[in-house]
Amino acid sequence: MSAITRAVVEATLRQYTDPHLDQDPVSAGCLREVDIQGSRVRVRLELGYAAGLFKNGWAQTLRMALEGLDGVDAAEVQVDCRIEAHKAQDQVPALANVKNIIAVASGKGGVGKSTTAANLALALTREGARVGILDADIYGPSQGIMFGLPEGSRPQVRDQKWFVPLQAHGVQVMSMAFLTDDNTPVVWRGPMVSGALLQLITQSAWDDLDYLVVDMPPGTGDIHLTLAQKVPVAGAVIVTTPQDLALLDAKKGVEMFRKVNIPVLGVVENMAVHICSHCGHVEHLFGEGGGGKLAAQYDVDLLASLPLSLAIREQSDGGRPTAIADPESQIAMIYQNMARSVGARIAQGGQAGAMPNIVISDD
Repeated sequence: MSAITRAVVEATLRQYTDPHLDQDPVSAGCLREVDIQGSRVRVRLELGYAAGLFKNGWAQTLRMALEGLDGVDAAEVQVDCRIEAHKAQDQVPALANVKNIIAVASGKGGVGKSTTAANLALALTREGARVGILDADIYGPSQGIMFGLPEGSRPQVRDQKWFVPLQAHGVQVMSMAFLTDDNTPVVWRGPMVSGALLQLITQSAWDDLDYLVVDMPPGTGDIHLTLAQKVPVAGAVIVTTPQDLALLDAKKGVEMFRKVNIPVLGVVENMAVHICSHCGHVEHLFGEGGGGKLAAQYDVDLLASLPLSLAIREQSDGGRPTAIADPESQIAMIYQNMARSVGARIAQGGQAGAMPNIVISDD
């Protein structure tokens, strides 16, 4: 029986790739502890992103690999999640009680941006993170409806200064819709809109968030510049459809975030394909492969490609988006994978200061 060493353990772990980090756990800096006691091996990994639905299966896969080694009678693999704060703009001060801010943006309206933002927030919550969502689409807020909050809902005010976000499905929700009449349009010029956005973000009493998802308005205007210059954003997700017109505007969104030095975490393609519910016929109503081409052009990930689905629309309109309305469905699984990948991209942006490995061994 050969003696087990740390080098053998690491070599085994390097054979397995974390699908969200696109790296093995050793190269990704996730290895925190290796404890070898004779024929028993204990390994502890630490993921920098929310992965509550993934980590147990990942631990089991690695445990089985280690137990397959000659000289190992038993192995234990512990996988923890530790979410650190990240921001792209060094000169912008951090936001109190918020570790990471994710902007969800699109070049044009009608591509499913708000639906993506809602499902991203809910999927991150299902992975064990503390999450808030801010509806920054001042002119057309919709997150209140998507989260099933009744018309006329209003936030409490604390100390005559702080808005207390509403709670829905485990997510802290704040929106301009909670401060205005649902039937009255917001008729403001750009500076007023930007000021309202800053107030919503900085004067909301967020409660210890790992991630704050910001549902941006379509376009590349005042609100986007305000966000880039004054809010500590960790990264942006660009939402599009395969349609050429949507892709043209999505490219502008990618370029805008790059010009203000905010990393684009990836692209989400909605309405990628329609599958007839009666005969199963597949049609690419808005074009084919556009999201993948956009991601490849800018060397970012295609985080998700979602079908044109009646269920997605009905569940969002009903106040229970797909991530929680039908959590075992294929579409919900796509959202979960998207959420983990977004968290992983943010974590990779701050890996320079990775913790050193702790090693306890008797060899």
